[in-house]
Amino acid sequence: MVTISHIVKKIVSQQPFVEEGLARGIINIANLAESLLPNIEQELGKKAKLPAIAMALRRFSDEILSHRKIKPFNYSGELIIKTSICDFTVVKSTSLMAKLRTIHNLANLERGDTLNVIIGNNEVSIIINEKYEGKLKSFLFGEKILNKEHGLASLTIIFTADDFTHTPGIIFNAVSRLAWENINIYEIVSTMTELTFILSKKDSMKAYDVLQEMVSK
Repeated sequence: MVTISHIVKKIVSQQPFVEEGLARGIINIANLAESLLPNIEQELGKKAKLPAIAMALRRFSDEILSHRKIKPFNYSGELIIKTSICDFTVVKSTSLMAKLRTIHNLANLERGDTLNVIIGNNEVSIIINEKYEGKLKSFLFGEKILNKEHGLASLTIIFTADDFTHTPGIIFNAVSRLAWENINIYEIVSTMTELTFILSKKDSMKAYDVLQEMVSK
């Protein structure tokens, strides 16, 4: 039997920002119940009472919070921002995989240049400084380039704590904070103590402020 509680969970779960707002306690339950009333009555097939919807929302918000209880983590660390980054997405091929053995020669990694290679099942993403774009195009000659993004920046958190990779919710917390500020993320790259976001240069300073608040607490 379909209940108001089931419908509330379904509707809210399909709206990540509403779900996040409930978890943070920044949404007015009564107003949300009123806005959901028409959809709930449509799915329920009969009239519904606002107090019942509000109660279901409160119970669901408690449920969300109980599921999000994660191990405490020390977010303190260093933020590093780099601009003038580009991101090429290329079809994964046998010839490309052979070329990747020498791709590190394209950049001067010892001087802090950026070079990230993300190998997927069917595609490969290559993130590099824009000053090496010409060299990268020559390197990829004969390969099928699916997409090119320019005017990007990399924003890296270097965590002081060394248990970043074993603590649930760290990436989710950072991503959700950026999403709330309407900041799009092109790529995510991580190592044992570093978390890097590739995003548009126009969003880089806003993203820096958002993550700096998290890191400095």
